[in-house]
Amino acid sequence: MTFEDWIFSFHLLFAATLVGSLVMSWIVVVSMRTADTPDATLNLHRVGMVATGATVVGLAGVIVLGIWLAILRVDFHPWDGWVIGAIVLWCIATVALLRSFREYAKPVEKARALATSGQTAASAELTALNRTSTGLMLRVLGSAAIVVIVVDMIWKPGA
Repeated sequence: MTFEDWIFSFHLLFAATLVGSLVMSWIVVVSMRTADTPDATLNLHRVGMVATGATVVGLAGVIVLGIWLAILRVDFHPWDGWVIGAIVLWCIATVALLRSFREYAKPVEKARALATSGQTAASAELTALNRTSTGLMLRVLGSAAIVVIVVDMIWKPGA
């Protein structure tokens, strides 16, 4: 195996980590929509933190190794249209997902405040925060961008 093959293998590993973490985070997002108590919200947040960490690692790994591959490979260039398209989509996905993480941190802050004050019962305000439409739309945008990147990487339009 060549050095380039190793870089490609790790690039694919980070891509799989990213896609897997997005699936995991979607399970948390869907589950959060039914969480109405501080305990339920905080328990889901613990799982969500693993998905968030894996997503950040995946995003960082795919862009670094992807650009490195575009430089290493003789038949690809960083200025190829499909590579530039993937970088733009990666930027969109990264911004959308990071902002989504901030939106889903709001119910966690509220749940911690409620738990600290001794309130363990269901809260309408907490339920509304858990069902954030802004966070959901940002997550949809980020996930859609990642799916389009995968399609772009497979078919390499214009290559």
